[in-house]
Amino acid sequence: MTVTATSVDESDQLEPKAAPGSRLARLVRLVPAAVAALSGVLLYVSFPPRTLWWLALPAFACFGWVLRGRSWKAGLGLGYLFGLGFLLPLLVWTGVEVGPGPWIALVAVEAIFVALVGAGITAISKLPAWPLWAAALWIAGEAVRARVPFHGFPWGKIAFGQADGVFLPLAAVGGTPVLGFAVVLCGFGLYEVVRLALESRRTRVVRRSAATVALLSVAVPVVGALAARALVSDKAEDGTTTVAVIQGNVPRAGLEFNAQRRAVLDYHVKETLRLAAKVKAGKVAKPDVVLWPENSSDVDPYADAQAYTDIDEAAKAIGAPISVGGVVERDGKLYNEQILWDPVKGPTDTYDKRQIQPFGEYLPMRSLLGAINKNWTTMVRQDFSRGTKPGVFTMNGAKIGLVTCYEAAFDWAVRSEVTDGAQLISVPSNNATFDRSEMTYQQLAMSRVRAVEHSRTVTVPVTSGVSAIIMPDGKITQKTGMFVADSLVQKVPLRSSETPATKLGILPEMALVLIAAGGLGWAVAAGVRGRRAGGV
Repeated sequence: MTVTATSVDESDQLEPKAAPGSRLARLVRLVPAAVAALSGVLLYVSFPPRTLWWLALPAFACFGWVLRGRSWKAGLGLGYLFGLGFLLPLLVWTGVEVGPGPWIALVAVEAIFVALVGAGITAISKLPAWPLWAAALWIAGEAVRARVPFHGFPWGKIAFGQADGVFLPLAAVGGTPVLGFAVVLCGFGLYEVVRLALESRRTRVVRRSAATVALLSVAVPVVGALAARALVSDKAEDGTTTVAVIQGNVPRAGLEFNAQRRAVLDYHVKETLRLAAKVKAGKVAKPDVVLWPENSSDVDPYADAQAYTDIDEAAKAIGAPISVGGVVERDGKLYNEQILWDPVKGPTDTYDKRQIQPFGEYLPMRSLLGAINKNWTTMVRQDFSRGTKPGVFTMNGAKIGLVTCYEAAFDWAVRSEVTDGAQLISVPSNNATFDRSEMTYQQLAMSRVRAVEHSRTVTVPVTSGVSAIIMPDGKITQKTGMFVADSLVQKVPLRSSETPATKLGILPEMALVLIAAGGLGWAVAAGVRGRRAGGV
């Protein structure tokens, strides 16, 4: 079968017709742009804190309609509009404390990746089984976005919107790439089913092979997700441990909370002492493991004797090791560090955050930005340094893997803790800077996906909320409110088996990138043959 490129708009006559040059015709030409932007908004609405995960399917169905059969230039523009519609509302929290400038700049850059994917989809939309190639290309775009620029920004991966969805078990099969691929494939497949149905009504001809592929694009992801439920389990394999998640709260929201770091430490000490009193009174089970959030001690306990004494008092009172989130300076370098604090021995182990946040924990291109505006460099006065090793603390016999806040968005950062022996994952976070925005719920959904991906209990201690305990099946069993002092105590399963996703690591993502590359190569070759044939 020979596939040739065509410059004819193959949007399947779904757009209304109008006389050329008329006002209606001009409006009709705006329909694809409007649909692209609104489809992006629809995709955003499918994300937490809403549980409308299924809206991702019509979002990609509409996106497929506006792209199929158009030129790559049109695809570039339509893809950019789709990206803006999706990312502008999704990432609005990035401007909560610093104003709209950084938010808009971030979205403007991230939407470029979506635009390039849109241009690619227009090319492969002319191929047989195009939903397959298009879905793989979307995941390839996510793979690039998770790595560049500045070590990547994976926020907004399709998988992270599926914590409540039927497709979630696929995370255990191949991680976020396979989960996201299934959702996008199903969405594009839905459009193809509708397109072929309308075509058959118009022409009275049924293209069986194309119809079969379209139906499989919808059916295979759903059937695969149902079959993958067998991989999801919350049974204990290595016994259980009783964890306590401490949320001390902060004096007030916003960037200024760092200026009150002594108060933040005091709050977490106070909440731990309050829990210790409940344990002594027999109201709450005694925890084996106590987990504090990121930045719970921005006062360096190695340099400040009072901070050391306060944390030590809390550990002795609760009678269990504490993972303390601290900011420490060592050899002239600043680290975002988790400190294992033993009630008898004091600090015994550390984990330094490896995936640090650009423009939050370090400033890329500092000299250039300083030359443009000196005020920008004051936002991050000193860059944090990166850790180099996974962090797995042994706490009362349980192996706890640390994934600090922003790191939860990165596949490699979570997987490395599990392959290093973690039986439980903790995601200590500090979301106080982002006030009551959707950010904390988006991050919580990531942790739910990670729980299923690696079949581990995931705890989420947050300074200001929402803190939570998540079972290996992705279900939240306990959670706090926002901007309240609270603690969660629960006996949770410890697990050591590895899911296919954990074992395969990056391989599913690489396979989908290769599929996308193969589809693009085929489309380019077909286009060249078509142009040569047209010139004869």
